[in-house]
Amino acid sequence: MYKAKEVKIRDLVIGGNNEIVIQSMTNTDTSNIEKTVNQILELEREGCQLVRMTVNSYEAAKAIAEIKKRVSIPLVADIHFDYKLAIEAMENGIDKLRINPGNIGEEDKIKAVVEKALEKNIPIRIGVNSGSIEKHILEKYGHPCAEGMVESAMYHVGILEKYGFSNIVISIKSSNVRMMIEAYRKISKLVNYPLHLGVTEAGTAFQGTIKSAIGIGSLLVDNIGSTIRVSLTENPVEEIKVAKEILKVLGLRKGTEIISCPTCGRTEIDLINLAKAVEKEFRDKELNIKIAVMGCVVNGPGEAREADYGVAGGKGVGVLFKKGVIIKKVDEKDIMEELKSIIEEDFKKIKKF
Repeated sequence: MYKAKEVKIRDLVIGGNNEIVIQSMTNTDTSNIEKTVNQILELEREGCQLVRMTVNSYEAAKAIAEIKKRVSIPLVADIHFDYKLAIEAMENGIDKLRINPGNIGEEDKIKAVVEKALEKNIPIRIGVNSGSIEKHILEKYGHPCAEGMVESAMYHVGILEKYGFSNIVISIKSSNVRMMIEAYRKISKLVNYPLHLGVTEAGTAFQGTIKSAIGIGSLLVDNIGSTIRVSLTENPVEEIKVAKEILKVLGLRKGTEIISCPTCGRTEIDLINLAKAVEKEFRDKELNIKIAVMGCVVNGPGEAREADYGVAGGKGVGVLFKKGVIIKKVDEKDIMEELKSIIEEDFKKIKKF
């Protein structure tokens, strides 16, 4: 079974038996220090643990030093085309590099980056994308495919290893979910380096969430992956929310899980808005409990027996229950406050609320 070696990114350790780390990427001009710092701080507050920034100019590379002083989480420089920017980023205190082997240049340029990374003890993520596989590999397979992405990644792993470098993280992303899953499964049998999971160019919040949940989730279930990024055409903060939910539903991160029925003809309360209110109130509380919001008293408590707390709706009323046992009946207008009160009281006893 795949188990990644540990890699240290400043004071953050990934791989091994460490928790899955949530990553995102800024969408600011990195040379605009104020905007970049503000966005990173917002990401931190939501739960981001590692953040990548575009470094596409010397101004952006030089901004790293000041940005690093003002944020807490490790910083990753995203480098394309110009290997000198990778070196400049390292000189300015970057914690990790991400390079795309397909466009960074000849081997001597990669060697220069590796030598500086060895000197500074900075990890490198080899980031392969299905849309930028090297020409000779594309010609071999005729089109982007999982085998081609793996071959590209392994080729560049070989170059880094040739120069004595093993502080490596690998990603092999595609916007094609099946291809992405297949590629990661293949490479997990060939290396023990930490794998950064993600579906690239996943799309808007709706489609991107679905694609990322399937792609990332399928691999995490198989114990593949050390870091994840949910790529969305959205405010990056939304990426963190989705990533946390993926980890939570797989039991890889503590948190409050909300379950609710899809409604039917027996539903006699405003269940949809009630479920939304419960989710809004408890989603970000790390209580490690399950709350059920059910539509009827006929099946509600029984169907949600595994829930720690819950409510089942009747005609203008709500039946509150714990572990499937009914404890109270309240008017519909009081359901939310009563449920909140019961949970708060229990958790105050153990000083967790």
